[in-house]
Amino acid sequence: MLMKCLPAAILFTGLLYIYLIPEEPLSIKIIFKIVPMLLILLYAGATGRRQDRYKPLILLGLFCCMLGDGLLIWFVIGLSAFLIGHLFYISAFFKLWTFSWLRFAMIFPICVYSTWIGREIVLSLIEKGENSLIIPVICYVTVISLMGWAAFMTGNAAAIIGGVLFVISDSILSWNKFIDDVAFSGPLIMLTYYAAQFFMAYSIRMKPSFHLSKGLKSEGSIQ
Repeated sequence: MLMKCLPAAILFTGLLYIYLIPEEPLSIKIIFKIVPMLLILLYAGATGRRQDRYKPLILLGLFCCMLGDGLLIWFVIGLSAFLIGHLFYISAFFKLWTFSWLRFAMIFPICVYSTWIGREIVLSLIEKGENSLIIPVICYVTVISLMGWAAFMTGNAAAIIGGVLFVISDSILSWNKFIDDVAFSGPLIMLTYYAAQFFMAYSIRMKPSFHLSKGLKSEGSIQ
């Protein structure tokens, strides 16, 4: 029963935060921002499908990102929490590594995209004189790009969707913050962000991926 109600509760609290919670007072805004992540953590923890190290690594990633939500008012601190969260996601995804040349080849468009957007952000930071942010931003772009590629290498559809949505969310946030205003940036960032985190949690429920040499394909996998 709990597992059936939680997705609806996540959706409701996420939409409540995005569309109804005012910017002030900030403390209330942060609390409501974190509530959907607490529910996503509960959803991820309540599933008993996986018994390997994938589940605790995803839980740690979700927890660090939740910390990042609350600490992003101090940008570098919040960014660091998200970066650590992505490192946990990467570690989890490599636990499910199932090689496919098609999915491996995703490294090329991901590298092209991350190089382009990273360059645009760095040029904007230089123009604005915010040179202290250049190294943290480059590190974050590199890590989230690796996370997105690692998600593809799992063959787990939920992990892949989560990884792609996370990249989209952070791309909108970065462009809006550092380069130029993006129309409806707030709702777009948070809708894709909450959806990404939900799919990260949902990836735990999918059956483990197996190497093709074993002659098996996992439920929800993309080969």
